[in-house]
This record gives sequence, structure tokens and C-alpha cells, in this order.
Amino acid sequence: MPDPAARDAAEEASALSHPAVDPDSTASYGAHPDQVVDFYAPREARGGDRAPLVVVLHGGAWRAPYDRRHITPFVDYLARRGFAVANVEYRRGRDIPAQGAAGPVAGRWPETFDDVAAALDALPGLVRAHLPQADPRRTVVTGHSAGGHLALWAAARHVLPVDARWWLDAPPPLRGVVALSPIAHFERAVELDVCGGAVTQLLGEGAGAELRAGYADPAALLPTGIATAVVQGREDTVVPQAVAEAYVDAAAKAGEMVGLTLLDGVGHFPLIDPAADACAVVAEEIAQLAW
Repeated sequence: MPDPAARDAAEEASALSHPAVDPDSTASYGAHPDQVVDFYAPREARGGDRAPLVVVLHGGAWRAPYDRRHITPFVDYLARRGFAVANVEYRRGRDIPAQGAAGPVAGRWPETFDDVAAALDALPGLVRAHLPQADPRRTVVTGHSAGGHLALWAAARHVLPVDARWWLDAPPPLRGVVALSPIAHFERAVELDVCGGAVTQLLGEGAGAELRAGYADPAALLPTGIATAVVQGREDTVVPQAVAEAYVDAAAKAGEMVGLTLLDGVGHFPLIDPAADACAVVAEEIAQLAW
């Protein structure tokens, strides 16, 4: 049996070995340097006047060292499959570790969520100006790992408590969500110490953490009424299969069916690796919602 650590390292090395791909254009949705979106025009036509829009939210445990550049080979892969793509950057944890933390802190509260909400709200106008090949009426949001969490959250803003600063009074106009190995169920993720306590760092300590979880945990924001698919590697040790299953179970209890595709022999990173077969599965899941 392959050593899981060695397999994980090889898969990560493969996914991160591809050169970053520069966008066709970039636009700001706010004043902070991280409040930007990169746009990639479709490289081939798949019929119709305009291409479906795929919004990508990168992972990296909501931590500062991991920015949108590492996912650009995956973004380019989608563009070569005929999608118009928006690669969203957002504010992540600060580089300076908090007291007792071994490394950079995960996420900023509330700025990480401010940015995802602001970017999605700004996208229709930005797309008209910077990506006219895209059809915003056929928008699918996808994200990997912590970005998978943010993708699920972005599709659930109308389910937030009405006092939430990000609340929408109607479902966002999305064809669906494809979440890739998402940190989708906070309680289960904390139990498994996913990404070195990233969820606890994101929510903070003290009495306010439970309240913040009610605004941030996708498993608490169900049902959404938006088509949702989760793609998960069975061999994923970064965000284990149990987290995805807990989210799917929570959706079922809320009366909503969430598709779960489990890939044998696949860990965390092949889902965004253009050289991996798993990446083609992801593209097909997106296509099923978009076209």
C-alpha cells in the first residue's frame, strides 16, 4: 500500500509544478490590493454566443501565503475547455502568527467574507467590461479546499441570518456550485483538526466563535435550493472524505440533495491538477451545471 504522506507530497508537487498562467485582464472590486479578479477568456467555443462563467475561489486554508496564482493552471484548463473564468482573490490570514500558532493564521474575520460577497456582487458589471465572452446568466461557482467552503458559502447568503452583513434577500443567480474537497462541515473539520486548526483560527476563540460559525459554516446554511455537487478524493488526508460526507448528510437532513462524487485513489490536489484524470471529472461536473 502506498505511503499516504509520500502520495500526498507527490500529488501536491505535480499540481504545483505547472507554470502560473497570466490572465487576459484583471479588475478591482475594492481598494485593498487583494480585492481583485483575474479574467480568462474561453480558448475554444462550445456552441452558443457566449460561454458559461465559472467563478473560481482558491484554497490554502484561508492563509496568506496561498494566493490565487497557484490555481491558475486549473483556471487555464477550464478556459481551454470552453469556459469563461473569473479567478477571485480575497483577503486571507495575516502573515504574522498569532500567539500560540505554529504558522500563519487562517482567515480574517470578517474581511474574508466581505471580499467574497463583494466580488460576487461586483462580477456582473466587471464581466460586462472585462469578459464580454461570458454569459453571467450561466454562472457556476467552484472552489478547492478552503475555497470550496467559500463557494458553498457564497451560494448560501440568502440563508444567512437576516442581520448578517452579507445577507441577500433572494438566492444568488447561480446555475450551481461544484465544491472540491471543501471544508464544508466545521464541527467535523475541527474534530479532525483539518489544516492544523484552520477552522478554529478562522472563527477565533471565545464566546463569539459559536455565533460566527452560524454565519460561516455551510452545514449550518441549508437548504440553499441551488444545485450543489461535491467532488472528493477518497485518499484525501488534507480534508478527509468524512468532512464532505458530514456536509452531504446535513443537507439531506435539511431536505436537500447534494451530489457527492468520490474518486478512488485520489487525494487532495489532483482535483486542480491539469495533468490528473480527476481534473477532467471536475470539468465535467461543472459542464453538467453550466450547459
